Amino acid sequence: MDFITNPVYVLALLCLMVILAVYAGKTKFGKQFGAALLVILFTAVLANLKLIPSASNSIELYSTIFTYVAPISIFYLLLNVNLMFIKQAGLPMIGLFLIGSLATTLGILLSWFLVSPERVLGEDGKIIAGMLTGTYTGGSVNFNAVALEYGFQEKGILYAGTIAVDNVITTVWILATLALPVFLRRFWKDKTNLKSTTNAQNKTNVEDERIDFISLIWLLFLGVTAYFVSESISGLLPQIPSILILSTLGIVLAQTKFVANLKGSHNLGMYLVFIFLAVIGAYCEVSAVTELKEVGVTLLLFTGLAVFFHGIFVILIGGLLYRDWEMIAIVSQANIGGGATAIALAETFDRKDLVLPAILVGTLGTALGSYLGFFVVYIL
Repeated sequence: MDFITNPVYVLALLCLMVILAVYAGKTKFGKQFGAALLVILFTAVLANLKLIPSASNSIELYSTIFTYVAPISIFYLLLNVNLMFIKQAGLPMIGLFLIGSLATTLGILLSWFLVSPERVLGEDGKIIAGMLTGTYTGGSVNFNAVALEYGFQEKGILYAGTIAVDNVITTVWILATLALPVFLRRFWKDKTNLKSTTNAQNKTNVEDERIDFISLIWLLFLGVTAYFVSESISGLLPQIPSILILSTLGIVLAQTKFVANLKGSHNLGMYLVFIFLAVIGAYCEVSAVTELKEVGVTLLLFTGLAVFFHGIFVILIGGLLYRDWEMIAIVSQANIGGGATAIALAETFDRKDLVLPAILVGTLGTALGSYLGFFVVYIL
């Protein structure tokens, strides 16, 4: 069945899952979940039924989507950002993110003492704890930074198993954070929510989302060019992440009248985000975890409990300080899943005021994650 790894076949199915998720998300039942959550679920099912490749037999198409599509989708979504809308959300988001990063570290340590993964994993346990702390603060860059320092990537099966567990838990947490605000509001009402004012400010943009040909050719040019420029600058200044440069270009262009008048950047950005989320779903490979047997179960339990404790701490502290459940869910997702999935959440919740702060805290996490990862290895 060579066609299963055929990139055209896989891309066609990913696009089909986006279509099905969007239509399903408009039904009475589907509205409870939203299209973003549904597209992850649909592709996860396809991957686990082996109808499309998953993490263990990943294809170049997936890497291409992670490398190009995800960053350019962020750029397009930023073309809708008016800096006046986000100033109220910036500081609370940063404060919550730092709380979330601390909650990740505490969650890892608490899970370590409850599960005692070193009994099964030996000395590798503390390195894995550091890798997970890094990735659940700032993403895979920090995961690999800790792994490379200790040569952990050379332990093929265990390294691959840790990635598989990370993929499964990250996917589960995306689903959890999508459902979190609706669930929590039943017991603990929001104290602050900027959504109502932001929606009023953005209603005037609804008509502008009907993309026309001129807007399309300009948007495609701007997206590809901005990506090239950001990669080129990052090559000259490697200490500055390319996603930060790309985001800055998007924000600056968004303030110009010409770009602000282009139609359809939001819809184009959201479509690319859905394609990215479809690959996230495909990476949720349950069989890769079960094949590791006791090691896999230990990794899954240790990681799952750590993320669960992170969630408890963020909900309790965030609820006491801010109680804007959508903001808290987005910040937690920025910790666990990274900036791209946090932006997908902000768009799903229709919180355009939180798109830029989500990117900023995602970048902050990249800077902070390795330090916390190495700190955890050191104290364990």
